[in-house]
Amino acid sequence: MSTDYKFQGWLGHDPKSVQGNMKWESYEPKKWSDSDVDIEISHCGVCGSDLHTLRSGWKPTNYPCCVGHEIVGRAVKVGSKAERGIKVGDRVGVGAQSASCLKPDCEQCANGEENHCQGMINTYDSHFSNGDKSYGGYADYARVPSHFVLKIPDAIASEDAAPMLCGGITVYSPLKKNGCGPGKRVGIIGVGGLGHFGLLYAKALGADQVVAISRSSTKKADAQKMGATHFIATSEDEEWATHNANTLDLLISTVSSGDMPLEKYLMLLRVKGTFVQVGAPEEPMPAFNAFSLIMKGIKIGGSAIGAPHEIEAGFLYSKHSPQH
Repeated sequence: MSTDYKFQGWLGHDPKSVQGNMKWESYEPKKWSDSDVDIEISHCGVCGSDLHTLRSGWKPTNYPCCVGHEIVGRAVKVGSKAERGIKVGDRVGVGAQSASCLKPDCEQCANGEENHCQGMINTYDSHFSNGDKSYGGYADYARVPSHFVLKIPDAIASEDAAPMLCGGITVYSPLKKNGCGPGKRVGIIGVGGLGHFGLLYAKALGADQVVAISRSSTKKADAQKMGATHFIATSEDEEWATHNANTLDLLISTVSSGDMPLEKYLMLLRVKGTFVQVGAPEEPMPAFNAFSLIMKGIKIGGSAIGAPHEIEAGFLYSKHSPQH
């Protein structure tokens, strides 16, 4: 089905595109389906995934590639079978996932865990089931299956909503699923794009203590404004792990470098504590002694973005952010 607008965006053609060598070009979106939504993009956040993908850091990228997966804009075309009651003119958003199999016999999709579906389609650098490529939000328009298109609440500005669609949900989901709330002491490793959302959500969920962990204290004041009750600067205290041992119930690591003191991070956890990795380094994670887990019954795991219903739940906490 033809449209009166073109799909154009900043396309990377090789790993050098990460240096800003992208070209503004037209591209062919996925073939139109009655369950799709076309979005005229007004905002798109910048995610570390964009850099990893442009430089083929995680795996070889299928160039040309248009990155950007924190998309907000207006619905300009809505299929007759679109979900979520979306109408032309609605302000909507799309995060890092634009499709999954959605089959009734898929355990993940049936249980509201579409982000763990083996048929997950990324918003960019993936292929839909019909073979068409997915393109991201550094563009004028996006075409996305409606199951993964969410209405943006009126109370949230577009520039705030956009990073919530990936950065926000990436930390909200593991915090919520691992019991962050009253009575819990939670640590957030890294005070960057993901980390600042971790602090905001840990506070909003009611954790008794919210501990920001960074290499230096340069971000301490900002971390405190975002909800941190304590701050650990690892480069400013050689005994930081010993001084803060056995103090936290839950640790969320947003670090995207394999060069991390993982065994020392595990020292911070109390008995039955949980460590969750959400940052995605291009290199392997560091080794650690098995007794770091065994002696305190610690669990270590990971988390990948979140399902659409979790993103919507995360929106409800936006009033706790200093911006609102």
